[in-house]
Amino acid sequence: MNYSQFLNMIPEATLVLALIIVFFADFALHKSERKTFVLGVLTGALLLCQIVPCIMSESSTAFGGLYVTTPIVNVMKTILTLGTFIVVVMSQKWLEGPANKLSGEYYMLLLSTLLGMYVMMSSGHFLLFFLGLEMASVPMACLVAFDKYKKESAEAAAKYILTATFSSGVMLYGISMLYSVCGTLYFDIMSVVISAKGSLFWSQGTMIVLGMVFFFSGLGFKISLVPFHFWTADTYEGAPTPVTGYLSVVSKGAATLTLAIILMKVFGAMVDYWEPLLWIVIMLTITVGNLFAIRQKELKRFMAFSSISQAGYIMLAVVGNSTVGLTALTFYVLVYVVANLAVFTVISAVEHNGGNTQMSAYNGLYQTNPKLALLMTLALFSLAGIPPFAGMFSKFFVFMAAVGGHESAPFWPYFVVLVALVNTVISLYYYLLIVKAMYITKEDNPLPAFRNGAAINWSLAICTAGILLFGICSCIYTWIDKAATAAIQ
Repeated sequence: MNYSQFLNMIPEATLVLALIIVFFADFALHKSERKTFVLGVLTGALLLCQIVPCIMSESSTAFGGLYVTTPIVNVMKTILTLGTFIVVVMSQKWLEGPANKLSGEYYMLLLSTLLGMYVMMSSGHFLLFFLGLEMASVPMACLVAFDKYKKESAEAAAKYILTATFSSGVMLYGISMLYSVCGTLYFDIMSVVISAKGSLFWSQGTMIVLGMVFFFSGLGFKISLVPFHFWTADTYEGAPTPVTGYLSVVSKGAATLTLAIILMKVFGAMVDYWEPLLWIVIMLTITVGNLFAIRQKELKRFMAFSSISQAGYIMLAVVGNSTVGLTALTFYVLVYVVANLAVFTVISAVEHNGGNTQMSAYNGLYQTNPKLALLMTLALFSLAGIPPFAGMFSKFFVFMAAVGGHESAPFWPYFVVLVALVNTVISLYYYLLIVKAMYITKEDNPLPAFRNGAAINWSLAICTAGILLFGICSCIYTWIDKAATAAIQ
């Protein structure tokens, strides 16, 4: 083996180095009273440094095509690293509590899941893809169960890991079907074989279709697409709030890009099969997520169904099966990261300052904490797609990608986008329920005024800047579009 090939995996190598540094720092600081603060600053600094190799890394391959990275993958790695940095910052308040003795383990688990997502997105082979998926899923279950003083956390982790195990089994079954027909697990070779055999032999073509469906079902679990979404609400409610924020954005971003790349690269010749499947799943996901969100009174369950709906919007970009689709998907994830983490930062701040995660805890919040209420409103408006916030631009781009390139069959893409537009109005209604609670609903004893602390303020500042600027800074979209164009070519 030529070990110099690891030099082609710079983002992964530097992240492993960061993981080792945090491990030894945790060992050296195990008796320090400022351990949580020092490790938080160290992990945050390492993640900021990690952005540099992600941005600077170029297209490369390693180990005979097992590892393949492209500019759009590196852009997504940059976005997910930024999201992880925000989660690290917002976690400081929570880690100052009973969980502070395990802060080192918490940071190492975060970096481990991020490493798994890196590997999953840069895979050129189904074996490496599956290893990356499991590297991201198993530490995530530990994070969900991290609050050992809360029985709901253990219950949420049990539901997560059981569902993850079942979905992995379904996915492996689908991959085995594909291998039985194609004789290989390499994406490039499999694409050629599928193009040749998919339409020639009905038995082999059926096996390929079934394999694709089972694979899609397994990855649909990670993205929380309907009907693979049943674990989401219970897991989001039981997990610690920073972990819920991490699970809702970073994990979802990696899985959606990976699914888009594999559908376009491996199953590109079968677009007539998987596009109708996606149309149905997208309409169900957006509609079910929105309708169930209206009924929720617990805010983390509310955001769980909101994230299910948002997953449907993200997958609209995949329907386009084009460079525009990859660009729109990546930009949507970027905006979704800052908007959703802003909401979870506010939830975390309220939860740790005498409140709880019930929507009633936000009644009259504007009276006592007007700045926090304002920032929550901006984030919710961005998630709803209200102009001039970045969420409006991200939704416009996925709608544009969904209807593009379907001149031969113009009806269904436009119908799916129409359903998505109607659901946008529904989502605005239930997001306004929180705004109504903060500004209009009267409360005799609202949550007292409190100071957020430096970590929460920094997290909110970063997220708010993204909400206000990402939509109007055309250079961001141009950067992503160039990366997507280079990846397709």
